[in-house]
Amino acid sequence: MTRISHLSENSQRNWGRMNAAQMLTHCDLVLQVPLKEIHLPKINFMFRAIGVLTKKEIQIFNNGIPHNMPSFQKLIVNFECDFETAKINLFNTLIKYDNAYKNHNLPSSHVLFGEMEEKDWGFLEYKHLNHHLKQFNV
Repeated sequence: MTRISHLSENSQRNWGRMNAAQMLTHCDLVLQVPLKEIHLPKINFMFRAIGVLTKKEIQIFNNGIPHNMPSFQKLIVNFECDFETAKINLFNTLIKYDNAYKNHNLPSSHVLFGEMEEKDWGFLEYKHLNHHLKQFNV
């Protein structure tokens, strides 16, 4: 939350197309997946296999997420967003996510990454948020 607080509406990105408000909205949407507020569509076996392998690679090698990775359509933010609203929404979702994590109320699987334990959710959600905060130099 401290790093997010360092963002401003005018923060410049290092890569990608989203502005700061859109990035905050995207991160909020991604966190809503383990909260079961957004349901992602099923994907074919090949993409799921790639997703499971990607999860393992990120965990084993502690890799970051590559720039300009594709995302699920429901998580793409290509519309205008209000910066302050997006920041407040992300803070609120982070609090809900933290509560779900502490109360062991996260799903046991992800449509792309396969079986998930709490530590998997925590690791991957951190990696995703860190990726986008680095995108905006925070």
